[in-house]
Amino acid sequence: MKRERDDSLWMQEAIAEALKAEALGEVPIGAVLIKGQEIIGRGHNLRETAHDPTAHAEMVAIRDASSRIGAWRLQDCTLYVTLEPCPMCAGAIVQARVKRVVYGASDPKAGCAGTLMNLLQEPRFNHETELTSGILQMECSQLLTQFFRKLRER
Repeated sequence: MKRERDDSLWMQEAIAEALKAEALGEVPIGAVLIKGQEIIGRGHNLRETAHDPTAHAEMVAIRDASSRIGAWRLQDCTLYVTLEPCPMCAGAIVQARVKRVVYGASDPKAGCAGTLMNLLQEPRFNHETELTSGILQMECSQLLTQFFRKLRER
C-alpha cells in the first residue's frame, strides 16, 4: 500500500516534468530518479529543443542524477517515467544499473519494458531491473493524446 502511494507521488513529479516539455513544444514525457526519498535527477523530453535524438526524458534524468551524485552507477535508485522506455533508454537504464523502473503509459511503437520486448529484464545482460507499469496510466496517456490531438488540429 505504501509503495503504491509512493509510486503515485513520484509519478506526479514525472508528470510535472512532462508538462515542462509540453510548454516547450516538446512531446510531453517526463522522468525523475529517486534515491531513498529524494529526487536526485530530473528530465523531460528535449529532442527538438536540443536538436539531440538522445535527449529523451530518461536520458536527461540519468545524466542529471549521475552528475549530482558524481557516479554513473545508480544501483539504489528508482526511475519514474511517464512513458515506457524505448530501446535506447532501456539500454541506458541497464548500463546505469538502475534498480527499479516505474512507468505510466505503455508505448506500442517503441516500448522495451514489456510491450515490444523487455530489455530491462533480459537475463543475458549483466543487470536486470525491477519493473512496475501502469502507475497513473490514464493521466500519462492523456498528456500524450491531448498533445498529439492539438498538433493535428494545427
